[in-house]
Amino acid sequence: MSNDGVGLRAVMRSVAFLTAGALAVPALAGCSSEDTASKPLAEQDIAPAARDQVADGGTLHWAVDAVPETLNTFQADANATTTTVAQAVLPSMYRLDANGRPQVNPDYLESAKVVETEPQQVVLYKLNQQAVWSDGREIGAADFAAQWRALSGKDSAYWTARNAGYERIEKIERGANDLEVRVTFARPYADWRSLFSPLYPKDVMGTPDSFNDSARKKLKVTAGPFRLKKVDRKDGEVTLARSERWWGHPAKLDEIVLTAVPRDERTGALAAGGVDLAEIDPESLGRITLAARAGARTGSTPLAGPGGLSAHGSGSNLGAADALRSWAVAHEDHEEGGGDEADAGKKKHEAALAYERQQAALKGFEVRRSLEPAYTQLALNGASGPLADERVRRAVARALDRKALAKAVLTPLGLPAEPVGSHLALSGQDAYADNSGALGGQDTEGAEALLADAGWVHGGPVKKENGEKGEKAAGAEGEKSDKESRKKSDKESEKSEKSKKESREKSDQEDSADSEDDKGDKGDDKQYANKLAQGNAPAGAYAPKGTPAPAGAATKVLAKNGKALALRFVLPSGPGSETLRTVANRISSMLAKVGIRTEISKVSDESYFKDHIASGQYDLALYSWPASAFPATDARPIFAKPVPAADGSLNVEQNYTRVGTDQVDQLFDQAVTTLDASESRSLIRKADSRIWAAAGSIPLYQRPQLTAAKKNLVNAGAFGFQTPVYEDMGFLKKGAKPASGPSGN
Repeated sequence: MSNDGVGLRAVMRSVAFLTAGALAVPALAGCSSEDTASKPLAEQDIAPAARDQVADGGTLHWAVDAVPETLNTFQADANATTTTVAQAVLPSMYRLDANGRPQVNPDYLESAKVVETEPQQVVLYKLNQQAVWSDGREIGAADFAAQWRALSGKDSAYWTARNAGYERIEKIERGANDLEVRVTFARPYADWRSLFSPLYPKDVMGTPDSFNDSARKKLKVTAGPFRLKKVDRKDGEVTLARSERWWGHPAKLDEIVLTAVPRDERTGALAAGGVDLAEIDPESLGRITLAARAGARTGSTPLAGPGGLSAHGSGSNLGAADALRSWAVAHEDHEEGGGDEADAGKKKHEAALAYERQQAALKGFEVRRSLEPAYTQLALNGASGPLADERVRRAVARALDRKALAKAVLTPLGLPAEPVGSHLALSGQDAYADNSGALGGQDTEGAEALLADAGWVHGGPVKKENGEKGEKAAGAEGEKSDKESRKKSDKESEKSEKSKKESREKSDQEDSADSEDDKGDKGDDKQYANKLAQGNAPAGAYAPKGTPAPAGAATKVLAKNGKALALRFVLPSGPGSETLRTVANRISSMLAKVGIRTEISKVSDESYFKDHIASGQYDLALYSWPASAFPATDARPIFAKPVPAADGSLNVEQNYTRVGTDQVDQLFDQAVTTLDASESRSLIRKADSRIWAAAGSIPLYQRPQLTAAKKNLVNAGAFGFQTPVYEDMGFLKKGAKPASGPSGN
């Protein structure tokens, strides 16, 4: 898990999309008095406590996704844990407050400001005189200069992932004394605050060999409240120990152990006592909530319980303990799949007891929740096919009820369900403004008109794959054929007819009502029939024998040049992607109402990005982007207009939708060169409006951030925008209480 600007640039280079992981990034600095700042939609939730209420000592076991392959955040294979380590052990010139505003980090920096603009931009850094590396050497200009040379892009021997910003520097010099660093830019650079965070010692950045290799497995020299003690790849742990050379407030904890725990195993790790802090999924949220409300009726909680057991709409009158026991029995039965009856009964009983023991252990935890500084979007591949036509992309966007999608994901979690209105910032950041009006809101008639204007019409002939003309997509002949098929199907299956009827009764409510995750993968005929009637059957799924065609389907199908309008919707299939699949099904249902068919294709998590998103093998996809503090720099490659490369291929940078315009590129270029914060912000907002109008990607909702924490653990949890203050994390003294703030349960 990464939580802000330390390593932001590395994160943007190495992690192009998010499914289960979390990234948090800083906000733009400099909000003018004329511009009313927005506020984060959700406050951070970290159980804040004053340092004098925190006990000295102890070890925090913190679950992470993986042990880092490198500890150098500027290399391509850096991950979120790389960033977490860097935040705790290396200098960063700025840190974020809870509202997403960057503040000078006084432990390293007394001040930093632009002191000259003509003939060149000059930034003067004044360093804290106590700031030293763990080997006793002062942090100074030599470290800044070594990092600039390594990341400037002028020496290809350095295996850097990206050099944005550093290539604009002309020179770095010592100032009036050893505590001053003068950075002169060859070209004006508005996002200069993004540089030197983190800052590595010259020992790492000084030569290509040291940059490429020395910081991959270890960090000999550090300068933070913690130092790197050990990286144990065999046991999947990174141990950080309190630094004896730290000049700021001493760390409360003796150690922080970052332990790699798969997301679907974290509830068990929490219950077993192996983890004190872990980002979790909604199912684990339900289990911890049920544990905290032991004895309460299942139907009283608005959260999903184990295995998708839903309190709302379940109609269950079971108590929490009975519900858990029932789930454990059913789960064990599913796992065992039969066997000796007596033996199976014993195993079921043991499973139920084990599950209840876990629930008892989970009473010591609470869930702290906020929203990540990252948003989930619907990506539309504009390189080829129907979506190459802007009118079709805009029709897709106009068919979506983004408010309903946000509500479906966030409301059951107790989080504000507001659609994201910008591609380039989130609420709470200075650059944020809701520019979605450039595209327009949900409008079924408008979407249908756009499709008609693009040549997609009802009743057009649809050719079979072998080139022979097939049935009409709509019209009298198609309707007649469909009626005959339905008549025959009705006689074959009364069960499917019942499913169709039930689906019709629910279809009008589906888009706005909260629903459980898609269960079609379980092969239930009734569920498949319902999904077919709503137009969102998964790829490769066929209607159970005898299932009637959905009512009104014939009049909704669109065709052009002998082809029906069908889009391939690619999704990851891993255990952490249930929410994405639920959202995809809702989107498919919304698109079906305007005549757009979707063919859902589930692929492995490992191949999802590399083989599908990056390579352009999709029509529709869901993935997430972090909201950058410096969109003029970091968001530009995401929305830059693709250009032909020398070898004839298309250079898309990070623009995996392949949709871009010259005007957007120009606005980014202008925003990154102006030193007027208000003007830069205005240019960013204009660029965002143009991005909305091009309809290459549709922001949907801010990602939820759910963190399970021991109840006596303070100053840690769902950080939101804030940079974690590692030296303040710890466990409450006996009898002490955390300060007032958002509670976990």
